[in-house]
Formats: sequence, structure tokens, C-alpha cells
Amino acid sequence: MPEMPEVETIRLGLVPVMEGRRIVAADIRRPDLRFALPPDMAARLTGARVARLGRRSKYILAGLSTDETLLMHMGMSGRLLVSGVDGPRAAPGKHDHVVLDLEGGARVTFHDARRFGMMDLVPTAGVAAHPLLANLGPEPLGNHFNAGYLAARLAGRRVPMKSALLDQRIVAGLGNIYVCEALHRAHVHPERAAGSLDADEIAALVAAIHDTLRAALGAGGSTLRDYRGANGELGYFQHAFRVYDRAGQPCPSPDCPGTIERRVQSGRSTWFCPVCQR
Repeated sequence: MPEMPEVETIRLGLVPVMEGRRIVAADIRRPDLRFALPPDMAARLTGARVARLGRRSKYILAGLSTDETLLMHMGMSGRLLVSGVDGPRAAPGKHDHVVLDLEGGARVTFHDARRFGMMDLVPTAGVAAHPLLANLGPEPLGNHFNAGYLAARLAGRRVPMKSALLDQRIVAGLGNIYVCEALHRAHVHPERAAGSLDADEIAALVAAIHDTLRAALGAGGSTLRDYRGANGELGYFQHAFRVYDRAGQPCPSPDCPGTIERRVQSGRSTWFCPVCQR
């Protein structure tokens, strides 16, 4: 599933062709994705102008001139792809479920072979209260996510540190890749009790999360299987992974003699160094 850096990269690629542009045609090619698509979706989108293209966690939010917001999530393998800018508009294919034509000639196509993605239309004034957004924690690169906040949320908790960071109620947008990478940068063991970190370790972990995400954003995210940016290009942060999917390889920390290991936590793979992550 795309994580925050991938979704933000997609959003940035969509801004030049969507923000400030009117949707001249909406082709809704099936009634549902993960959930049923909203009623009269084509009619509600056609003629609307995209006032602002934002992001919350792993969701893209297109605020419309009709006082509604189009809420979009890629799911496991969904893509939002742009055509018609430097060439012809791409003809819809089998797994292209929503096609938006915008003034200026661009076409934005939502492609999702597995149909785990979703779209919804909600009143803009109440979008923060949407069930999928209402309980999300702060953005990891926002001002509210800092050492003091994280210390308060982790205090007294026995849950493993990795599980705590994957909890979207604590911090929004982090997934398996960037949690593994940030924990390694901070030298924190993924199975350590969240409440056992001291103030210095929490400060180092927050800094590691910031550094990891900024590096990933600079690289256009990570492409492992299906992810593409809005222009169809691959991300390349996967070439800078320190631990993720590197079991059996030497730890990249300076002077560390450890070897990266893989374990399963709550049904998900975890990669870490048993020597320098404590």
C-alpha cells in the first residue's frame, strides 16, 4: 500500500493539471471499488472546479467549487495517472474505473486492478469528521508531531514500538516501510515496549522519522510492485533502504557488525538489526 511519501508524490504530480481546473467530463465505469461509489458521482463532478488538492495521511482530498470534497485512497495497488498533457489522452482500459477530463486537456485516470481503493464525495465543511479521517493522528512532518507529543502518547504503553508507530491514531501516514527504516535510523528495536523509551530516544526517533520521510519524498517514494507517480514514473527510495527487505545483508550503520534480520510482528514482516537496535 502506498504510504505518505508515495501519496504526497502523487498529489504533487496532480496539482498542475487539477488545481484550479474545471472537470469537463467524468466517466464512472463501475458502481463500486472497495466501497460503493457515491450516487450520481458523474453529475456531481462534471462542471466542478478543483479549488485545492490536499492530502491527509494516505488520502488525497480534492476540494471542489461545489462545496464537496472528493476523497481518494489508492488501496493496495491503485494509481492516479495523468495523460493528455504532452501527448494524447490514454484510452480507458479494463481496470480504469474513474476517468476525469479537465479543462486544458489533461485526463486523470484512477486505475485499480484489485479494487481495494476508494472514492467518496462528502461536504467540504464536514470532511474532517469523515469516518476514515476523524480519528487520525497528526501528520508526521507537521508541527504537532514532536517529541513532547510522542512521549505523551507512548507513556506507560507496553505495545511494541513498531506497532505504536503503525497506529494511525498516533501518527498518520506511516506504514511498514518507513517505520522499519526510521526505527533503524534511531537505533530502536521494533519489539521494544513503546513506553520504555526515554526522552532522548524519543527525540532521536522523531528526528529519524522526519529524516526518513524527507529522503523518501525527495526520491519520489518507493516502488516495490505497483506504485507509480502521477506521471507514471517509478519512485527510487527503495535503492536507499537500510533494512527493509534486506534480511541477511550487513547492517549499514557505521562500525556495526550486525546482520539484518526479518521477523513477523502481528502478521507483518519486520526488518531490523539485532546489534545496533536496542
